[in-house]
Amino acid sequence: MGGLLTASSVLMCPHGGTVQIVTTDTRVQATGEFVLRSSDTFIVVGCPLTIGTVYHPCTTVTWVVPALRSKAMGDETLTEDSVGFCQAGDQAVQGTVLVNFTQPRVEGQ
Repeated sequence: MGGLLTASSVLMCPHGGTVQIVTTDTRVQATGEFVLRSSDTFIVVGCPLTIGTVYHPCTTVTWVVPALRSKAMGDETLTEDSVGFCQAGDQAVQGTVLVNFTQPRVEGQ
């Protein structure tokens, strides 16, 4: 079991881009912050990835392994153990999202 991801969690793409989180959760909180769900929007900004001479940055995160048992507002929650793929604008998978910080007190499974 890993700590639930919240709106104050710090996520990054594997190339150093920052993930901006847009959640529609208005009810479920952990340590005073809204819990993240697989249906929320995750936008990557500042990814420097260049393939050859072509700029090919990560732009979004798609979650493929959310929490298996915990839900918020009918959707699967996300934990430190969840797996999200960073994708470019053409949907090419460019690595997994890195969870650099989340609250440690409330866990999900």
